[in-house]
Amino acid sequence: MHSTTINKTIATNTMFLYFRMIFSTIVSLYTSRVILQILGIDDYGIYQTVGGVVGMLSFINSALSMGSSRFLTYEMGVGNFERLRRTFSSVLTVHIILAVIIVLVAETAGLWFVYNKLVIPSERMDAAIFAYHLSILAVIFSITQVPYNASIISHEKMSVYAYLSIIEVSLKLIIVYMLTIGEWDKLKLYALLFFLVNAGIALFYRFYCIRKFSETHYKPIWDKEIIKGVLGYSGWNLFANAAIALSNQGATILVNMFFSPGVVAARAIANQVNMAAFHFITNFRTAANPQIVKRYAAGDFVGSKSLLLISTTFSYYLMLILALPICLVASPLLDIWLGKVPQYTVSFMQLTIITSLFQVFDSSFYTALYAKGRIRENALISPSVLFISFPVTYILFLMGYSPTILAVVLLVAYAVLGLVIKPLLLIKIVSYTWSDILRVFRPCLNVTVVSLILPIVLYIFREEWFPNQIMRFISLFMASVGSVVVSVWFLGIDKAMKTKLTETVAKKIYLKRQ
Repeated sequence: MHSTTINKTIATNTMFLYFRMIFSTIVSLYTSRVILQILGIDDYGIYQTVGGVVGMLSFINSALSMGSSRFLTYEMGVGNFERLRRTFSSVLTVHIILAVIIVLVAETAGLWFVYNKLVIPSERMDAAIFAYHLSILAVIFSITQVPYNASIISHEKMSVYAYLSIIEVSLKLIIVYMLTIGEWDKLKLYALLFFLVNAGIALFYRFYCIRKFSETHYKPIWDKEIIKGVLGYSGWNLFANAAIALSNQGATILVNMFFSPGVVAARAIANQVNMAAFHFITNFRTAANPQIVKRYAAGDFVGSKSLLLISTTFSYYLMLILALPICLVASPLLDIWLGKVPQYTVSFMQLTIITSLFQVFDSSFYTALYAKGRIRENALISPSVLFISFPVTYILFLMGYSPTILAVVLLVAYAVLGLVIKPLLLIKIVSYTWSDILRVFRPCLNVTVVSLILPIVLYIFREEWFPNQIMRFISLFMASVGSVVVSVWFLGIDKAMKTKLTETVAKKIYLKRQ
């Protein structure tokens, strides 16, 4: 495929994904506010906690998800349809078996853990168990959905996500309305309606894939060669995803055990803001990643490397545009959004959003290892850092530290991963050089340092210069975004990129005038 056509494909897919994200984010922020007010802080925290238990059990699915997506995308790049068809059916068979295993574990050991280890008020235990069972059903759909989502991404049909998101968030608005009427138990009703929406969307995705992609016509195939390859690849991811589950859902459970559902709610709210921001970056990378893998599969190693370095750099810039204003206006932003803000939410949000800056490097650099199919070293080294963070946090909680120490530990862990471990693995495994890595780090560092100057000065003198709170909020926000944009233009992109961007914008303006 010609490079111009490839770039247009990436741009088109990115546009669809951003449209999806912006619409979904706006509605999600509104519904989160209303749901928190309707359920209350404790019930909201309970729902997040029981969901965390099920999420802990689903880490195997996350490992298989990456393996499935990698092999389907690779086979599509090779162009062998029969092999692609057998790969899809074999992968789905594995996911069905996995779903059965997880349900058995969740309904035995997982159920015992909820009853005996979590901090849940006795009068809300019945509702918590109801939500837990529905979370297990949702996991069944999620696990068996993975090969279909991988097919959509491999075919680069990102517009489907945009259209389905409109339907999904519209249904979530209906959930909010239904929670405001009647005298039902709000937590039970929310869990039921949320499950029905997710199940319906999953079924629609499957219907679309079956209609559009002939390789997704499932037959119970057990191709040992294909499954051995997928499981072998995913096996190395298993340790990594267990560590991620421990640092996310496991941390949620840990917070619940030491503190209360209210603190869990604070962390969940902070994570939701962070996820909305990180999805902004993920959508860009989701559009670029298939091309990175396909170029590598086709033998265009230089093109694959160039695209990865550029996408990583711009992913960081996009994240910085969001992270800087969010950190500086976190408190008034949460007041406007939620009204009643749970304790520790501001600190959790600021630390989590800073962590995402390092996660950009960690997750983006991983794509090169993913394309090559060499993930063994990463699967052993990187997760070890996250595994260590769990007992460290546990010990610090025992010593009486604030719950926000969890976010500090994770920030340090991801900084080590993104700035040290992943670059070393790229150099060792994918033949990158420090010069390649510095092509990303150097402009990102320059842009970050310069971007901080004006917003920090305004933040220090905010009360003296802007007595009005609204003006203070607007000034900090605009100064933060403006500083990053200006710094990126003058320090973050080279002359060739500036010329290309200028020509593209000029061409768009000219076409609109015609």
